[in-house]
Amino acid sequence: MKKLFILLLFIQVSIQAQNILFVGNSLTYSNNMPEILEYIGKQNGLTIKTKSLCFPNYAIIDHLDSGLFQKLLLKEKFDFVIIQQGPSSQNEGKRMLIEDGEKINSICKKYNTKLGYFMVWPSIKYYFTFNKVIKNYELAAKKNNALLFPVGKIWQEYHQNKKLENLYSIDNFHPSKAGSFLAALTIFNQLMPTKNLQQLSFNDYKKWITDEDSFLKMIQLISDK
Repeated sequence: MKKLFILLLFIQVSIQAQNILFVGNSLTYSNNMPEILEYIGKQNGLTIKTKSLCFPNYAIIDHLDSGLFQKLLLKEKFDFVIIQQGPSSQNEGKRMLIEDGEKINSICKKYNTKLGYFMVWPSIKYYFTFNKVIKNYELAAKKNNALLFPVGKIWQEYHQNKKLENLYSIDNFHPSKAGSFLAALTIFNQLMPTKNLQQLSFNDYKKWITDEDSFLKMIQLISDK
């Protein structure tokens, strides 16, 4: 009976543990967003391990051309590879999301790794392109049969309320700490959909978001997706 209990415990821990590789640029590594995701997991009794392959101004094709991504998957086992590039609202960005994403996906399949898209957001200057950003990320994920982490979609809805904590940093493009928290929480919710976000305590996350109403609004929007 004791051996059975240990086996069941091992299986449960194995299912809960997730190894994730983030492939992107500064929109991912700002404020150590993957570490925020790890923290959220830990607060909820889950083991999430992340590694980042992210460099300034990199698109998906840059990661493919460098060869570092391929070498990393050869050496380490990941459950998920989560990719992003710039907002990609224009046709060239759309093509890159789809075609370069397909190349990434073909590599992932060799290692039984699931591909996911981290949908980002446009700068304030190009905010009018937001719907195209959303549409192109949705299309790329659909065409490549990949997971979609709809951070941009949540971001757009949240941003409509100007009284809430700002998601943008001082450059009006990169995320503030609150923006990175929203991204991590959205990704967590997609990875662990059975977890009830309503049970999260605001006090546990004050390092990244200081306004409780903003925290609760994030919870509401992400839970409703």
